[in-house]
Amino acid sequence: MNGKIAEIYQRYLSLTRKLSDGSIAVGGDEWTKTAKEQAELTEPAQKYEEYCAQQRRLKMSEEALDGETDPEMRALLSEEIHCVRQRLSEIDEEIKILLLPKDKNDDRNCIMEIRGGAGGEEAALFAAELYRMYLGYCDHHRLKVEVVDENQTELGGIKEIVLNITGKDAYKQLKFESGVHRVQRVPETESQGRVHTSTATVAVLPEAEDVDVEIRDEDVRVDVYRSSGAGGQKVNKTETAIRLTHFPTGIVVTCQDERSQLKNKDKAFKVLRSRLYDYYSGINRSEQDAARKSLVGRGDRSERIRTYNFPQGRVTDHRIGLSLFSIDSFMLGEIDEMIEALTLAERERMLAGEDE
Repeated sequence: MNGKIAEIYQRYLSLTRKLSDGSIAVGGDEWTKTAKEQAELTEPAQKYEEYCAQQRRLKMSEEALDGETDPEMRALLSEEIHCVRQRLSEIDEEIKILLLPKDKNDDRNCIMEIRGGAGGEEAALFAAELYRMYLGYCDHHRLKVEVVDENQTELGGIKEIVLNITGKDAYKQLKFESGVHRVQRVPETESQGRVHTSTATVAVLPEAEDVDVEIRDEDVRVDVYRSSGAGGQKVNKTETAIRLTHFPTGIVVTCQDERSQLKNKDKAFKVLRSRLYDYYSGINRSEQDAARKSLVGRGDRSERIRTYNFPQGRVTDHRIGLSLFSIDSFMLGEIDEMIEALTLAERERMLAGEDE
């Protein structure tokens, strides 16, 4: 570990010199790339500097203790040595965390897809509640949400909704939400007061860049049709809705949220690119990555990750066994505690793997 962090520190110093010695033009592509890498290395470099400073402090205190005869000064020096060693141990753990492999997609925007599952209209209503829950979370974290496509039911439920979520670390914040969400409650239409179980699925995909996936024109059929809606002003009288069919994979994407055919087409291709990126990444994913995903789930539609039990006021995440008895605030988007717990569990699993 010390060798690796020392290498990172030397790289940080090299980049810092490069940015300040005038060898590259300020604001150019190379300068921007260099500045970005230097910024990513700043925190581990600062931790390494603190670690070295604490080591020097420890050495000085130990040398002073060896030559000290006064009992009171020896006690003070012993206490100093104890505190420094404790801090060195803490920094060591902090550096280990900083050196853990980063998910290359963490700083990307994301595509979120929410669909009603088993349970008919009740499942669609639950999917709509999940949508509002994520809207609340995104609003709190200053993430922008754009609806790409939406298919509502007559009662206000959602059969399917596709969202484009943009902002700092959007994928990192929401990636653990992929999977099957189960709800247990008494539906408003239930006259006998029986608790029903329904499901909705959530898929979170990192937004792919143009360089990530090549989409050949001959591999995609573009269909244009008239948007459907709930009636009245929502019905588009012109053909602006877009359907993309990718022949090699069979992936189909639709977008009818915008009144502009061009905007719908741009949004649809953005979703298609992300789905293809996830598709091909899944094919090429290594066993190690698959093991990492096992903790937080892979978003398979058959996988239940969380239960929302309204009679008990409880939300339970089955991947880490955490139950929160704050379902009302949770459904308003206050899900930070759950996301932080999932992130911590993932980190601990990775640290355990590093120690083996």
